Amino acid sequence: MELQNLEQRLRNIETLLLSQKTVLNFDEAASYTGLSKSYLYKLTSAAQIPHFKPQGKHIYFNKAEVDSWLQRSPVKPIDEAAIEEQAATYITLKKMGGVR
Repeated sequence: MELQNLEQRLRNIETLLLSQKTVLNFDEAASYTGLSKSYLYKLTSAAQIPHFKPQGKHIYFNKAEVDSWLQRSPVKPIDEAAIEEQAATYITLKKMGGVR
């Protein structure tokens, strides 16, 4: 039990240290984002995530850019009033011939 407690505390310390960095290497970025290394490599090779290759071999990430990338395409919480308003607008436009 004591060993598990120490391992958890060590992981917490590593996470705190990682959050203080501004530039992440490939392994750190995978750990930070929670993405598998293979998926992160796929994203970098398809240029779907911002990254840097200063010498053409090692991959680095700007933590602020990774944060922005992770927060793209937000999903808004469901608001019943907004749904009812959208439904009323749809019905009104359909009656007027604006929606097909």
